[in-house]
Amino acid sequence: MKKAPESQRIVIACGGTGGHMFPGIAVAEQLLALGHRPLLLISHKGVDAEGSRKYPHLEFRTVPAIAKPRTFSLRMISFLARFACTLWRSYLLIRRERATAVLGMGGFTSLAPVVAGRMLGLRTYMHESNVIPGRANRLTARFCTAVLLGLRETAEHLPGSDCRVVGTPVREEMLHAPQSAAARKTLGVPVDRPLLLVTGGSQGAQKLNSLIVEAAKELPDVQFLIIAGKADQSRVANLAEGCANVRVLGFCSDMPAAYAAADAVVARSGASTLTELSVVGKACLLVPYPFAADNHQFYNAKVFAEVGAACLCEQAGLTRLKIVEFVRQHVLNPSVREAMQRAMLSCARPNAAQDIARILVQPL
Repeated sequence: MKKAPESQRIVIACGGTGGHMFPGIAVAEQLLALGHRPLLLISHKGVDAEGSRKYPHLEFRTVPAIAKPRTFSLRMISFLARFACTLWRSYLLIRRERATAVLGMGGFTSLAPVVAGRMLGLRTYMHESNVIPGRANRLTARFCTAVLLGLRETAEHLPGSDCRVVGTPVREEMLHAPQSAAARKTLGVPVDRPLLLVTGGSQGAQKLNSLIVEAAKELPDVQFLIIAGKADQSRVANLAEGCANVRVLGFCSDMPAAYAAADAVVARSGASTLTELSVVGKACLLVPYPFAADNHQFYNAKVFAEVGAACLCEQAGLTRLKIVEFVRQHVLNPSVREAMQRAMLSCARPNAAQDIARILVQPL
């Protein structure tokens, strides 16, 4: 009789932002389904505490982590002291848990656990979802058995690393979206007109939100659902007062329904957002966050625009007329919209979490 595979303890360092944590959670759920024991390391940030509460069946621990300042900065002294403390705590935790592998999902919450795993002689991995790796990931990659990539274009920015293209993990609920009519009923929007979803992500999008409201006034037959962010909700709602075709939310806890309800999307181009858009197959207008490190959102968007899956417009050049033009030429034109949807779906890797989980639990 064939012996059952031994259950392994896998550490996933994934705190700091939702873009790091939720893909890590997706991998953890696959590991759990395979009979293994994932342990997720997150930061002390409120966003991590709030996100982890939704997954009581998973095990989380917090580790201190701070962003690296400029190399030639006096703040490097305090950074190195705190990093040494975090590294030691990570080393003790990983050794105590008898982990067999460590996966870092990016950012400085990942660096110390990955280095600690390397010191203990474990298999170590990092996931990079953006085209342009951040400072933390470029450093972390040096301590990895292999680097797992969301997009193949990233490999040229990590010379010397063993890079494997696996896609970016997406939460399980994104793979089971409701029907459009049911989703619209849930969200309280009409079912009998085209719907444009607008989401600026966690960084906010005041200019984008304002321009969308202006465009909505010229498109009374199109429904707009704007996820404005809690800080901007009141201002945008005031701008949209009297516009029957605009619904403004501060936050949406049911993004699968929001995507399912939409005919097209206007969004930032963070890696997690693009992953979700590709899995649900939505035509979109991408407006990269202009202050992202190394302008990485622009390069993310460029990959999707070059294959016809999206339109790309930098925020500095975005106008009300360009939004109206996008809606008329792409949202209200079924053949064009459907072609973009097919191109977007072709970019999807819905099995990314499963594939990463299998890499992590290679036979001992």
